[in-house]
Amino acid sequence: MGRIYYLYFERGIEMNSKIKVLVTGAGGFIGHHLVKYLKNKGYWVRGVDIKEPQYEKTSADEFVLLDLREFDNCIKACRGVQEVYQLAADMGGIGYISSSHALVLRNNALINLHMLEAARVNNIQNYLYTSSACVYPQYLQQDAKVKMLKEEDAYPADSEPGYGWEKLFSELASQYYNEDYRLKTHIVRFHNIFGPLGAYEGGREKSPAAICRKVALAKDGEKIEVWGDGKQTRSYCYIDDCVEGIYSLMRSDYFKPLNLGQDRLISVDELVDIACKSAGKKIVKEYDLSKPQGVRGRNSDNTRLREVLKWEPVVSLEEGIKRTYKWIESELRAKGRI
Repeated sequence: MGRIYYLYFERGIEMNSKIKVLVTGAGGFIGHHLVKYLKNKGYWVRGVDIKEPQYEKTSADEFVLLDLREFDNCIKACRGVQEVYQLAADMGGIGYISSSHALVLRNNALINLHMLEAARVNNIQNYLYTSSACVYPQYLQQDAKVKMLKEEDAYPADSEPGYGWEKLFSELASQYYNEDYRLKTHIVRFHNIFGPLGAYEGGREKSPAAICRKVALAKDGEKIEVWGDGKQTRSYCYIDDCVEGIYSLMRSDYFKPLNLGQDRLISVDELVDIACKSAGKKIVKEYDLSKPQGVRGRNSDNTRLREVLKWEPVVSLEEGIKRTYKWIESELRAKGRI
């Protein structure tokens, strides 16, 4: 008992305290929501990022500004916690990641390799690595009527340039740390997560937020710009489902990559129509084929998600877009832009 107490004291953890967790990327969209979720679950949470949350104050017990590309900062971030949710990443919408291959790959590789080693050094008990559907081969996503992508479809690899290849590499690094050091590394592959409190302009926003912004700013009957021809397809997962899925995975004993997203395939045209219905507007779509579009189609196969977690996302796309549109509209109204 004395030795156990000494180990906990040495790491700065009180014997009877709440479980202490680290959320990196806590100034970002998913990380901010995850901090709130974990606090509601009763955890003591340290949030780390290079920036504070943009739209509301963090609910973390401790929020530290650190650049996790630096190894010493990763060591500091992991000190005194038992679990790590590694969400820190240089990322954005297709416009950003398709024009910043070298920068995104370098930044994210440094963050992910340093965080894994810092977790090992600090004897972290449980670790989450957040990957992306961008790891899936481009040759499987050339048709708008794409088949659902299973986890094993990631190989033979042909990931999205830059961002996708780094995600796949860091998945392997996480698995190697599990095999060699017995670090419990969980790997989740996000499929287009969206919702309130995320970027909706500036170049790093994802398509649901960008479309909601354009619809909110347009008057009834006006045109809005749509990137591509509108026929490209995706599946979209609401943020509340995302954080619940993350938490469920961390409570499991599953250590292979796992999809987390909805499995409802819709076109960008349909996404615009849903946003317009939420706004109560009729909008004319003006297509710009010169803008980045990403792969032609992408959809999540949730078979393993249901098997492993006995759960799957439940918030409909219509309800998620309704909530997201309402928040973005209120933000724009508060700024006097509508």
